[in-house]
Amino acid sequence: MARRAIFGMAVLLLVVYLVFPFGWALVSSFKTNAELFSTPARFWPEHPTLEHYRHVLANDDFLYAALNSVLVASSVTLVSLAIGALAAFALGRYRFRGRSLVLYVVLSMTLFPQIAVLGALFQLVNALGLYNRLPALTLTYLVFTLPFTIWVLTGFIEAVPVEIEEAAYMDGASPLQLFMKIMLPLAAPGMVTTGLLSFIAAWNELLFALSFTQTPDKRTVTYAILSFSATTSSAFEVPWGQMMAASVLVTTPLVLLALVFQRRIIAGLTAGAVKG
Repeated sequence: MARRAIFGMAVLLLVVYLVFPFGWALVSSFKTNAELFSTPARFWPEHPTLEHYRHVLANDDFLYAALNSVLVASSVTLVSLAIGALAAFALGRYRFRGRSLVLYVVLSMTLFPQIAVLGALFQLVNALGLYNRLPALTLTYLVFTLPFTIWVLTGFIEAVPVEIEEAAYMDGASPLQLFMKIMLPLAAPGMVTTGLLSFIAAWNELLFALSFTQTPDKRTVTYAILSFSATTSSAFEVPWGQMMAASVLVTTPLVLLALVFQRRIIAGLTAGAVKG
């Protein structure tokens, strides 16, 4: 009984720790400027207001940035799934020399911090003439979304019984037909998982967006939120209310997506954990 109580308290503390930042941003987005800077600070607003949300939704730069983020995150997700599924099929169903090395190299790519590859990617973006263009973000975001996609989908492809593959070949299926009609449907939970996590990672990314874009019409939402303080009317004022409101607007769709697909996310992340 004591262990259950301790475990429950630990889970409760973890939930509070994880949810508190979003809860604080949500509550702060409804506070007036006077309440935001009042001391001592109060958690609940005394005079709730939607003024910050009106300012954010009337900001054309933020709306353009939101559209840019949708385009970039969607393109990154689609490219990651297309390339990652093909690579996972090759790694999961064919045995060749160096296969394990390739898998570990792919996994190791997820361990590098973004700042470690920033210089090389900047040179590549400049060489391709993509600086301050959205395709630059699509290309560079694949550095951290594609390895994860390949690794997870390889586990799903490997879990497909070899008898299914043999039966398909006996019926005259080609490798491409096997991939399209059998492997992809069976790997659907993994594709949902990796696709959603790739979309979230691309949506929340800031460092590459800050490095490879410049003009307001090419910024993403994270860059746009950061730029609020630079566009305020006073050099000594930080528009915390607008930044909190924008953060809530940006985060809420991701929270809803995670809640809707939570079962598939768990299934995808635990794929291959149990054999037999």
